[in-house]
Amino acid sequence: MDRTMDGSMDGTMDGQATGRLVMYGAGNIGRGFIGQLFSNAGYDVVFVDVDEGIVDALNRERRYPVRTVSRDGECSTWVGPVRAVNGRDTEAVAAVIAEADYLATAVGAAILPRIAPVVAAGLMRRWASGNDAPLDLLLCENLMDVDRYMDGLLREALPASLHAQYGTKVGLVETSIGRMVPVMTPEQRAEHPLLVCVEPFDRLPVDAAAFRGPMPRIPSLEPVSPFRCQLETKLYLHNMGHCLTAYLGALRGCTHIHEAIATPEIRLFVQSAMLDAAMALARRHQTGLDALLLHAEDLIDRFGNPALGDTVLRVGRDPIRKLAPDDRMTGCARMCLEQGIVPSWLLFGMAAAFRFQPAGDASAAGLQAEMSAEGLCAVLAKRCGILPEERLSSVVCEADSIVGVDNALTAGIAWCEGLKRTWGGPDAGAA
Repeated sequence: MDRTMDGSMDGTMDGQATGRLVMYGAGNIGRGFIGQLFSNAGYDVVFVDVDEGIVDALNRERRYPVRTVSRDGECSTWVGPVRAVNGRDTEAVAAVIAEADYLATAVGAAILPRIAPVVAAGLMRRWASGNDAPLDLLLCENLMDVDRYMDGLLREALPASLHAQYGTKVGLVETSIGRMVPVMTPEQRAEHPLLVCVEPFDRLPVDAAAFRGPMPRIPSLEPVSPFRCQLETKLYLHNMGHCLTAYLGALRGCTHIHEAIATPEIRLFVQSAMLDAAMALARRHQTGLDALLLHAEDLIDRFGNPALGDTVLRVGRDPIRKLAPDDRMTGCARMCLEQGIVPSWLLFGMAAAFRFQPAGDASAAGLQAEMSAEGLCAVLAKRCGILPEERLSSVVCEADSIVGVDNALTAGIAWCEGLKRTWGGPDAGAA
């Protein structure tokens, strides 16, 4: 339940808890979104994390502050009661999973192989104790087909003799995480070690068909089926537009996302790229374009929320992952071409992504080293799956020559408009 920062109650939850959520990952999304939604709905929330400072603070405080920030001001509340378990204590984690009503992860896709054996241990302990209730696992990760990926990891960690039981008793539920939760500043961390700042957006679309048991009673939960369009909208509209803002913002020397999207040239690029993506999504999934355009307009408005203080460096970090063949940049470009739409604005943004080189980003540094040693054409094949003989390769290389000049954004606008014409216009085929 939420409390105002002075400790008074915002609302009350009478009686026993609705159920128990084990939240794997007590970071910004875990605390600032999923944990808050479940706690507000009356669930007992148990966090699992390897950060001993966060675990100790959660167990000491039994609550944590969430600050919702917007152009209209801010509102701070306490979320609790909660507790935490150290992720390195496999026995303790397995014990809470054995008794959970729901399980969720928000750890980052790269960490899933590390936690899958512990989740498997919890499932085996659960079944050995006689708990035969279905357990649905909400996967709150930015990875396409994360349910299939996690399924493979869990089957590898479980004995073959339990695969049939696992297949009927465990639901792997993909989610679409739309709430923007930036990294906390040192000043904000100094206020309270558990403080999280979030935007007001609190919708949580989930794959309705994946549940093995009843869906949790969460007011903001939105069951969707089929879920593929929702996932691609998140990745190819929201994430793509956010990254494009960051990479073009870096070209212009912007520090914050809200500064970048307020720049007229960048706003034109992002609006145009998101229009292309929305048209492609509508064609691919045979869904209404108007709703996608309204969503894109809302996203651009949310990108401009200065109260979030989100940075170009945070949103653009790890460009190797974000340029991967099926991820938000390359994946969206290919989808557009498949649907007969020339993604010129996005292709210019991809060229900008290859120039992204902030201090402290190992992925960006590695990409720059590869570029220096092998050249852009080779790196496009290696990292994006764009082969040298494809027109996409020569087009991104052409865009790269413009990205490096003075007034790159102004020159880029003319280039993008010209590419639309020479490729055959917005309704041209992919050939």
